[in-house]
Amino acid sequence: MLTTDIVLGTHNQKKLGELQLLFAKTPVNVSSLSDFDDPIEVVEDGDTFRSNAEKKAAEQAVHLGRWVIGEDSGLCVAALKGAPGIYSARFAGESANDDDNNEKLIRELDGQKDRSANYISHIALSDPKGEILLNVEAKCFGRIVDERRGTSGFGYDPFFEVPEYGLTMAQLGSSVKSIISHRAKAMRKFLRKFLH
Repeated sequence: MLTTDIVLGTHNQKKLGELQLLFAKTPVNVSSLSDFDDPIEVVEDGDTFRSNAEKKAAEQAVHLGRWVIGEDSGLCVAALKGAPGIYSARFAGESANDDDNNEKLIRELDGQKDRSANYISHIALSDPKGEILLNVEAKCFGRIVDERRGTSGFGYDPFFEVPEYGLTMAQLGSSVKSIISHRAKAMRKFLRKFLH
């Protein structure tokens, strides 16, 4: 790769925090959209995590004239045929927050025996011309529990239990999450390809 200066193309401060933490011990200099006066709002109208990640990376890269990482992630629940999927952030509606989305998730899983689920993260890198040069994807497998547990993390973390630990993502905290989460796994894949 030709650069060590990359923009993390997200307005989500919690996601940004996770991504910056994963870059902390690398030679890559990362900035965020908040470091720029006029980043654009990319419409996430793709039909896959990959297409949304590529769109976020390419459109922002062309606009800013910089190398940009686009990341799209979400929760896929087996009993809901993969939902909420790419609609994870707006599962309960366009203006939904984490509590709204979690409430809908638990309501729709009421009575379901199969609680298996996985988080998925797709990361794409675009050069300043909008050409996608790198794509990686990773998953973290678990199950959905009925009651909120833990106060760390965001999104569906309080209800997503990692079987190996018997704890939800929100109980595990950032140090463990930075190793086992879908985003952490995807970023490690990304860095292996990017730095070599």
